[in-house]
Amino acid sequence: MSETETNQIKWTLHETHPEMVQPLRASLSEVVDPEIGMNIIQLGLIRDANFEDGVLKLRMILTTPFCPYGPAMVDMTRAKAQEGVGGKPVTIEMGMDVWDFSMMEDPSALDWGMYA
Repeated sequence: MSETETNQIKWTLHETHPEMVQPLRASLSEVVDPEIGMNIIQLGLIRDANFEDGVLKLRMILTTPFCPYGPAMVDMTRAKAQEGVGGKPVTIEMGMDVWDFSMMEDPSALDWGMYA
């Protein structure tokens, strides 16, 4: 993988509403995991996004199952997602996937030296 190549997650939204992907990604990029200092898009925490019956449904995971910032991050994610899709309603389903570094969109971020 080159330095500029990323592992962008393909959501259902890419197929059904491609015009909404970039605004949603931009809004969700404002939600930062306070312990790691990276946003939820970079970390790959939004596993899917899809519209069903006029509601944006996000499937999200956390970096650790008992993340102390989890509830605040979920609330902020819901608010930012709503901004990204023009105020439409948003629901968040917490996925059971266990997060690991391979889920990150930008593997070069591992060069921080924090996780050797």
